[in-house]
Amino acid sequence: MRDSGLSELVRLGANESAFGPSPKAVEVMAAALPHLWWYGDPESYELREALAAKHDCSIEQIVVGSGIDDLMGLAVRAFVPPGGRALTTAGSYPTFNYHVTGYGGALSFAPYRDDGTVDLDALVEIARRERPQVLYLANPDNPSGSFAARARVQAFYEALPHDTLLFLDEAYGDFVDPGDILPAHLEDRLVRTRTFSKAYGMAGARIGYAISSERNVQTFQKIRLHYGVNRNAQVGALASLADPAFHASVVRETAVAREAYYALGTELGVPTLPSLTNFVLFDCGSVARANRVMAELLKRGVWIRKPAVAPLDRYVRVSAGTAPMRAAFAQALRDVLAQVPV
Repeated sequence: MRDSGLSELVRLGANESAFGPSPKAVEVMAAALPHLWWYGDPESYELREALAAKHDCSIEQIVVGSGIDDLMGLAVRAFVPPGGRALTTAGSYPTFNYHVTGYGGALSFAPYRDDGTVDLDALVEIARRERPQVLYLANPDNPSGSFAARARVQAFYEALPHDTLLFLDEAYGDFVDPGDILPAHLEDRLVRTRTFSKAYGMAGARIGYAISSERNVQTFQKIRLHYGVNRNAQVGALASLADPAFHASVVRETAVAREAYYALGTELGVPTLPSLTNFVLFDCGSVARANRVMAELLKRGVWIRKPAVAPLDRYVRVSAGTAPMRAAFAQALRDVLAQVPV
């Protein structure tokens, strides 16, 4: 908004949930505001109890942080020593890379496949050769939206060196059928993370959690910022878990939005990539056109983003919006494509 001089934008650039948080969460968070002078529970005990019940594990196997970004930092600090190595996909969610670099580690990268999906075989090959302390995998992936099915991820996990920890970022796991998600492995070499930022609509509250072995959770508990989780985020997250009907409605509406984007892409002759997230990629044909489409949409008050690394850098990424938001985007895209043919 500062760059464009606009007073408001159609926000389709950050993969936030346009469907908002649960009304029950809003209610309890509003009621808790007079107690904002209290610190939150440094152990997030009640929330961890509820999460342990949700994931059929013990409370000692759950740690809560201020979003997955925070938990990435804990994993890097705990398991990648200065001069150590971490492995990821070039162009995947970049915050993990910032932590590795900031804490003195080195990065190795595998490229995406030509179709924009994560190359699990290449990651295994590099891991076996370079023996990284941590391998980062987002599944479903950001920014591609692609998803590796349960059996494929199981085989990938088993093929990794047993001294490499897999950091499995499942921020978009709520949009996947639970039967397709990797089953629970509460082992020292696996950390799985989830968030309340996406399907639960609480991105601004900054709260997420990791599921792992008791050893790993104890390590995180030693080094995490103990009052780093917002008190209102804790009560809101707990209320969100108690409103499965709202959560299910967001998952359904997100699927409707994806289908609408696929149809729009077909109508306009702009190919889309299949997605199991709350966003869809539109193929603009070249990096230059993608940049121009993004800039022209911003002039029309529609904010989107785009991947930065090939082969996905010729795409623009559009978050799932409400029906009015999708209509505004569709009209703006039609106008832009009339000016900037793809």
